[in-house]
Amino acid sequence: MKIKFYSILTGLTLLALGSQAQTIRGVVSDTSQTIIGATVAVSGNGPKAGTNSAGRYELKLPSAGTYTISVTYLGYQAQQKRITIGEQETQTVDFFLLPNSNELDNVVVLGSRSAPRSNLDTPVPVDVVDISRITQNIPQVSLNQILNFVAPSFTSNVMSLTDGTDHIDPASLRGLGPDQVLVLINGKRRHTTALVNINGSLGKGSVGTDMNAIPTSSIKRVEILRDGAAAQYGSDAIAGVINIILNNDVNKLTASVSGGGYTGKHSDGLDGETVQANVNYGVALNDKGGYLNLSGSFDYRDFASRTTPYRGAIYTDYNNPSLYPTPTGVDITDAELARRGQSRSDFVPNIGQSRNRGGALFFNSVIPVAQDAEVYAFGGVNYRNGVSTAFYRTPRQLNQNNAVIYPNGFLPEIITNSLDQSFAVGIRGTVGKWKSDFSNTYGRNVIDFKTGNSVNASMLTASPTSFESGGYEFAQNTTNLDFSRFFEGPLKGINVAFGFENRYENYKINPGEESSWRNYGNALQVGVDGQGKPILVSDPNGNIPTRFAPNGAAYAGGAQGFPGINQANLTNESRNSVAAYGDVEFNFTEKFLVDAAARFENYSDFGSTVNGKLAARYKFSDVFLLRAAASTGFRAPSLHQQYFSSTSSVYVDGNIVESGTFANDSRIAQLLGIPKLKQETSKSISAGFTSNLGKLKITVDGYFIRINDRVIYTGQFVGNNSPTASDQDKEIFNLLRLANATTARFFANAVNTETKGLDVVLSYNTALGKGNLRADWATTFTKTSIVGPVHASPLLAGKENIYLDNASRILIEKVTPRMKSNITFDYTIGKWNAFIRNVYFGKVEQPTNVDANRQVLTGRVITDLGAGYNFTKSLKLTVGANNIFDVYPQELLLGSQGTSGILYPNQAPQFGFLGRYVFTRLSLTL
Repeated sequence: MKIKFYSILTGLTLLALGSQAQTIRGVVSDTSQTIIGATVAVSGNGPKAGTNSAGRYELKLPSAGTYTISVTYLGYQAQQKRITIGEQETQTVDFFLLPNSNELDNVVVLGSRSAPRSNLDTPVPVDVVDISRITQNIPQVSLNQILNFVAPSFTSNVMSLTDGTDHIDPASLRGLGPDQVLVLINGKRRHTTALVNINGSLGKGSVGTDMNAIPTSSIKRVEILRDGAAAQYGSDAIAGVINIILNNDVNKLTASVSGGGYTGKHSDGLDGETVQANVNYGVALNDKGGYLNLSGSFDYRDFASRTTPYRGAIYTDYNNPSLYPTPTGVDITDAELARRGQSRSDFVPNIGQSRNRGGALFFNSVIPVAQDAEVYAFGGVNYRNGVSTAFYRTPRQLNQNNAVIYPNGFLPEIITNSLDQSFAVGIRGTVGKWKSDFSNTYGRNVIDFKTGNSVNASMLTASPTSFESGGYEFAQNTTNLDFSRFFEGPLKGINVAFGFENRYENYKINPGEESSWRNYGNALQVGVDGQGKPILVSDPNGNIPTRFAPNGAAYAGGAQGFPGINQANLTNESRNSVAAYGDVEFNFTEKFLVDAAARFENYSDFGSTVNGKLAARYKFSDVFLLRAAASTGFRAPSLHQQYFSSTSSVYVDGNIVESGTFANDSRIAQLLGIPKLKQETSKSISAGFTSNLGKLKITVDGYFIRINDRVIYTGQFVGNNSPTASDQDKEIFNLLRLANATTARFFANAVNTETKGLDVVLSYNTALGKGNLRADWATTFTKTSIVGPVHASPLLAGKENIYLDNASRILIEKVTPRMKSNITFDYTIGKWNAFIRNVYFGKVEQPTNVDANRQVLTGRVITDLGAGYNFTKSLKLTVGANNIFDVYPQELLLGSQGTSGILYPNQAPQFGFLGRYVFTRLSLTL
């Protein structure tokens, strides 16, 4: 292998040596950058060449003479030059291309290993989002939120009361899970996070990619492939692929500062304030197309809460002796709370938006090392500190509180420190007539937890109030070697591509300090008189009677709000996968194209899989094109799903439950017959058409996706310690107690699902008056259904409704909008531009296991508005609002709101529930 590798590098370098024949060479560029993949050809049937990633080309001519040389590239006006060349002569001929209207936005590289093409010519649907353009006008600042309001098939929202998920927004494509969409950067696989979404959010039980870790200033555009692509790109690409193209501008400085906050009916003036500062600068490293582009960002957002006053019992007052020994007593009055300087609003969590601050640095670079070879590298680092809250622990919750430390109760804080690192390096060029690309991509995510403003009640007054609660790490290293070649002779051209991949993954669970997770075994002691009635004992302040609890009841162990990770959960697991893949694109005619792809992959922990894809396109004319695709796919269970274990406080239908998650190979899993995880498999088909009517462009695509053995996060299983319980139930009960848990959950291949949908995208661009109007309309209809029975283990027969509880079923089928539509108008005239967008978020259902609380949340229309003014060519001011009409989701039923007053759905992500957001942005370009 070493000999072959060094031979490739030597071959790439030797290609810098010139030819003895007549040769022209040069650079193809536009107003701001060199152009990759442009075609340089001699008119007639002469030789052709393509520009490399530095925009350079070399064309060998058969003899001396006069030739017409043409350059073409999608989205640009073709250009020709006539040259005369002598024997044994080499000339430098550069080309400068002008953009052709707005079609440049539609050139994509995703979905094929052939040359770039317009998204109207691809055999599968690909959306192109020009981040550098749209971020000048819109109110959203994070990548997930930008795509949520721009791409109809994409769903994401800021979560609340979901522990670490409050700081890493899960995302969905076509209504499927976050782990069923693959994310690439510059065409290279991006690592996932270390976090598992376990607390009843979108993508429950899944592991996604934190796209918000990538600063928007570093992004040129985003390509969204809306089709199954596991046969091309590997595991996780069942729903599609998102390819983030990094900025490669040079000799250009851009900077912006955005600020805003919420001003709706629930805001006290301005809350949830956000600030984001971005900067990007690129420098040319040489005159051969080398560059280094640097980006940085700083982000800050503050708390915003949307709750009603606490409705549960706060204190239990025993001043009325006739109530003894009633366990609940009488709740303290509002007047008494006011006398103490408190109100019921002091006893609710921050439900809405967590506090977050951090920054990121990214780079993208290319260094030519030969005429047809270059070294490239990109990557970055992101750090975020987040603070969210759990549910308030009231003074009456004796077993979870210590009256000496917190006589009035406490609101636990879940503090996360997330570090995300990535680095990719490679060399690409030509070996003979083959294009080659050898790369290595490394990514790592570390999330550490701290529980603040809390207590370990079982430690009594010796308990600290903050805890180092442990954390998670995930690292991924991917090595690729790719080759491709276009054969002009057969048919109208055949593109052949193949490659190899090796991927290494490592997952760690790091325990917290002992006091964050241990139960020290102390119990409540309540004095009683001779008749068995409680003896009143004053609290440390001498003015609130001791609250009632059964004598001898155990104190809760571990940090309240986010129990630390137990030493028994220590995990360090790794795996390898190797893959070989091929892709052949047949151009039978200029109108008819067929693309066939296949991929073999072997995982060290669960075996091999082979998948294929067939896509075709027939172009009837420049106006109308039909396309279709069929593929099989797979998703390997993540290491997180195989080995994750923890105990967390979960809010289930109005109650706080200490829920334990146990690994797939744990003793409890064996007792319940939970089988070993295996891969998910899929079959998908899609068909549609595109139409280019000049100013109006249309794409319509329908799809069907069947996923078998989908991995779910089960419902809550409990043990039983009663005298009549079985030995199995008693062992489960004791194992749960050792884990400070009252219930057990697992990952299992439990269901088959079918997803059907239709995507429609229209764009229109025209001159209007003295300005220019751009209009975009996009709509998606999607429906996911669980088909067939739940694959419960034989030992759990009859408990399928626990294996897959109703709340989990809703999270799979009905938590993302079945219909989502947006229409956008952007008008520019002189120094002014105006922006208006209406997005319809269709109905969703609130996840619940209580039939009386089942609720369909009706659809809503959200309106964004913005206006910008260019003071100079370099300085622009934009002001506007998201949700300018202050629209909220439908309020939850009283039973779903619970005692803490969760007024709006925090688990069903339509568009958020924080209300009107106003912003201003100052942008500088030099």
